[in-house]
Amino acid sequence: MNKLLLIAILVVMLAVVVVLAMGIGSFGKGGTEGARKSNRMMQWRIGLQALAVLLIFILVSFAGKG
Repeated sequence: MNKLLLIAILVVMLAVVVVLAMGIGSFGKGGTEGARKSNRMMQWRIGLQALAVLLIFILVSFAGKG
C-alpha cells in the first residue's frame, strides 16, 4: 500500500511540474487567450498540489500506524 501511495505521489508531483511549465509558457505568450489559459493552468496546479499534500498526509498516517 505504501509503495502504491508513493508512486501516486510522484506522479502527481510530476503533473504539478508539467502544469506549472505549461502555465508559465502560456503566460509568456500574452494576450487575452494566453492569460485565460495561464489562469486555468494555475488553477489546475493548485488542485494538483492539494492532491499531492493529501496523498502525503495519507502516506505519513499509514507509516505511523505500521
